[in-house]
Amino acid sequence: MVIAGCSKLDEETFGSRSIDNPGVAGAANLQGVYDQLNGQADQANTYALQEHSTDEMMGPTRGTDWGDFGTWRKLHQHTWDPSHDQINNTWDQLNTGVFRATQVVDGSTDPSIKAQASFLRAYFMFQVVDLFGQQPLRDPKGSPDDNPTVMSRVQATDYIIKDLVFAETTLGAASPGRASKAAAQALLAKVYLNRAVFNATTAGGPFTFAKADMDKVIEYANKISSAGTYQLAGTGKYFDNFSWDNSILSKEIIFGIENSETQAPGSTRNRWRMGLHYRQTPDGWNGFTTLADFYKSFEPSDERRGIAYPGLTDKIGLRTGFLIGQQFGPGNVALKQRGGQPLIFTEVVNLNYSTEAQGIRVIKYFPKPKVDNTVNDDQAGNDYIFLRFADVMLMKAEAILRGGTDPAGQTALSIVNAIRTPRGASVITLLDAKTLLAERGRELYYEGWRRNDQVRFGTFNDPVDQRSTKSPATRTLYPIPQRAVDTNPNLKQNPGY
Repeated sequence: MVIAGCSKLDEETFGSRSIDNPGVAGAANLQGVYDQLNGQADQANTYALQEHSTDEMMGPTRGTDWGDFGTWRKLHQHTWDPSHDQINNTWDQLNTGVFRATQVVDGSTDPSIKAQASFLRAYFMFQVVDLFGQQPLRDPKGSPDDNPTVMSRVQATDYIIKDLVFAETTLGAASPGRASKAAAQALLAKVYLNRAVFNATTAGGPFTFAKADMDKVIEYANKISSAGTYQLAGTGKYFDNFSWDNSILSKEIIFGIENSETQAPGSTRNRWRMGLHYRQTPDGWNGFTTLADFYKSFEPSDERRGIAYPGLTDKIGLRTGFLIGQQFGPGNVALKQRGGQPLIFTEVVNLNYSTEAQGIRVIKYFPKPKVDNTVNDDQAGNDYIFLRFADVMLMKAEAILRGGTDPAGQTALSIVNAIRTPRGASVITLLDAKTLLAERGRELYYEGWRRNDQVRFGTFNDPVDQRSTKSPATRTLYPIPQRAVDTNPNLKQNPGY
């Protein structure tokens, strides 16, 4: 009580140190920004906002499991409000990344550290601008009592481009787990592809895709291709991109989080556990499913629909891709539910009440079996992917389809078929917006880009299974968390909330 009642404290200063003085401190602060990416690998928050609200994922309640006060149901049914827990958490996580990156950018004199932090700030800001449409920015040198300034969607987009151009100019090649020239180019392509959405005067459009922006998408895609570092996985090798050895097997990973069996800061384990049943190997959380219509958009020959993956299926019975029908465990033993019924995953699923076997599950990343056909996935070695070469190619195809000109003379159709053919899908002869959106879904499902794609193609608000009516155009933006609006008068709540 005596200490609490003191009104005067004598503070002794022991010295100070800038962010990169000595240089080790700069690297340490930069690593703190990279560490902020690890939350992006969670099954909740940013990932959930980008996936559960779409036509490819839902989180059904199973008895009392996964009820979670309706957090997953509200995302899929577009009934969230400004107090939604995952909206609040996403806002905090992303803006913490922006602030930490800004601290490094403003305090560092090392060009490489500054450029990496600029790229990371651009990544976090891209997500904020995409999801929320406004970007608060706090001056690290300012008073903690100062209200952050707020950039509009247009202003923030220009700010992101400036950061990325600096990063592209300054950075060279790097491992997929560090910012690089190619990573900056890939994110620049994504920014320019979405610029029409970000520049629209009203949420949900209409969108005007400027030829100059589409040409920029093509320019950056061509820079990545011409470097010769990246290439599509060959025939029968699609799931190598997500395997426990993807850092070795995949030539598509441009930027992500590097994991190993001894250190997995952005572990991919929840990507399989969030859907696997309790009786499968590894035992899962029996949660999320895809929608039957999305599953049916794949041809049976399309490898991306799912395969028996060598070293996985023959060991623990787990397939990659979409899991439907009878499920098997080690020794090819047919699995059963907890009540003794056969474990048969079905197309039918109810968002409000499902049994433990309803719903098609999805395995994009997958674990590494041990010698005894068990799995210890506490340290999963799969690298977690943010930007991938196939995405870059599809962005280029879309930019051409939207009026851009490719100096190399490729067509959107030829690019899409160059992706489909090694995946085992048939050659298509006509390409329109609907077909291209479907192809992006088939190639990039469960990778965290579906909402972004659907908004850009104008289908995000359309009815889907377990959401029978069209939602308002304002739902293409999430609300600013109410507590953020209440504490910063520079923020204005988004329309519709």
